[in-house]
Amino acid sequence: MLELKGVHAGYGVGQVLHDVSFTVAPGEVVALVGPNGAGKSTTLDVISGVLRPSRGRLAWEGQDLGRMSPAKVVTSGVAHCPQGRRVFPYMSTEANLRVGAYTRKDRSAVKAEVDEFLAAWPILDRRRSSNAGTLSGGEQQILAIGRSLMSRPRLLLLDEPSLGLAPVLISQVYEVLQHTMSERPLSVLLVEQNVVQALTLASRVLVLAGGRIVFEARAEDTDADEVASHYFEATNGNGTGQ
Repeated sequence: MLELKGVHAGYGVGQVLHDVSFTVAPGEVVALVGPNGAGKSTTLDVISGVLRPSRGRLAWEGQDLGRMSPAKVVTSGVAHCPQGRRVFPYMSTEANLRVGAYTRKDRSAVKAEVDEFLAAWPILDRRRSSNAGTLSGGEQQILAIGRSLMSRPRLLLLDEPSLGLAPVLISQVYEVLQHTMSERPLSVLLVEQNVVQALTLASRVLVLAGGRIVFEARAEDTDADEVASHYFEATNGNGTGQ
């Protein structure tokens, strides 16, 4: 289980997160939603070791994440799929997937899993030798998710997978996520501004506004209008997060 307890974090002298506490249980999908600048991406950066918390505790399967390097976080079973896709544009689709397995030594198993992922998504299989920069936005996002899965994570940190995509491409990306969740035991912390889409996948939703958790509910007990009302009410020009 992932647990954040009283986490504070920021950049330089600017505090972004203020006393953030929540959990993600094994096999659970938790959506972390909120307005721009609420601190959602900062939360993922803290969990993945990119940013050190100034106070509080982060634990994953009993391990203290607060002082781990990003590489150690990955080997502990956590993968971070960042905002903006960030594929390697001049590397092939297949090579991008292999990069995600850089911590693994089982080369034959990696090859089999790359082939399996591409077989599941023919739209990418047809472009496996093409430079990733030539793929469409939706194809790049699917590739970025696949690359994150190559490290065999037990927890996936997924930042804004629908950002900048047309509705039909968003549906394709969420189809990948639904397929992945059905195929393997995986916990997901999903950062999204598309609340309607997030609620189709998540079992629980958290609202982050001004660097603080201001609302929490089971997805089946709330809806997009209620979620949005909480983060707009809580945001009065205070958030400076990412």
